[in-house]
Amino acid sequence: MRKYTEELKAHAVRSYREAYPKPSIRQHARDIGVNHEALRSWIRQAEADSGEREGDLVAKNRELKKRVADLERLNSLLRSASAYFASEIHQPRR
Repeated sequence: MRKYTEELKAHAVRSYREAYPKPSIRQHARDIGVNHEALRSWIRQAEADSGEREGDLVAKNRELKKRVADLERLNSLLRSASAYFASEIHQPRR
C-alpha cells in the first residue's frame, strides 16, 4: 500500500475542487499520479470536514427514520395477525 503525504492529499483535493470544467475523479487521479479510490476518499473526507456533506447525512437520516417507522408498522401488523391466527388455532371446531 502506498503512503501519500498530507501535502499531496491537500494539493490533490484542492486542484480537483478548483478544476474547471470538472474532470472525473478517475481522470484527475490519473493526471496527478494517485489512485482514484484514494482521491475519492480524500475528497469525501474534505467535504465532511468542511460540513459540505452534512446535507447528504441529513437526507440519509430522514430516509432511514422513515424506513424504521414503516418497518415498525409492518412488525406491529404482523404481530397482530400472528396473535389472531394463534387464537383461531386454539378454538375447538364446530
